Parts: sequence; structure tokens; C-alpha cells
Amino acid sequence: MTSALQAALAGVSSPSWSRRVRAGCDLAPFADVPEAADALVRLLLDVEDSAVTRRTAEALARVGTVAAARLIAVASAQADDSQADWIQTGVRDALAGTDGGPDAAAD
Repeated sequence: MTSALQAALAGVSSPSWSRRVRAGCDLAPFADVPEAADALVRLLLDVEDSAVTRRTAEALARVGTVAAARLIAVASAQADDSQADWIQTGVRDALAGTDGGPDAAAD
């Protein structure tokens, strides 16, 4: 396991919402690694702060791999209504271009 992956995994259980957000963003490229996948689903279903859910979903959608999409689907199936809304918002954020308009990938 790489040191970047280990460091990101350490942030998953942090009491700080901003550290959990950072962990979700840092773990997204490792969506195909089982330990990271488990942690990412936990972050997508974060019960303490919707920012963690939203930003983790956004990071996974930006990665755009099959593994990342699978984790979004798995978490969406387990999410309550509020979490599902924030997951969807994070995916929409990723699909929006930096100018706020739809990205070419969204077409």
C-alpha cells in the first residue's frame, strides 16, 4: 500500500469534516483498491456532514472510472433521501464545467 493511500485512509475516521473531505478526494483515484473502496462508500454515506458526501461523490465522478461509478451506485442504493440528494449534487458538480456550464462529457 502506498503512503498516499495510507495517509488518505487515516483521514476517513477523522472528527474533522474537512479532513474527511480531503480523504475522499485523495482516495477517489484508488476506487479500485478494496480498502479504499470500503472507505469511499463510508464517506459517501457520512452521517455527520453532507459536504463529505457531496465532495466525495464529486471526486469519484471526476475520476470517471468504472470502479468509481460502481461505488457511487452502491452508496446511492444504501443512502437515505438526503444522502442520495447530496450524492447526486456532487455528481452534477463534477459534470458541470469550470465555467458553470455543462461539460462536454455530460453531453
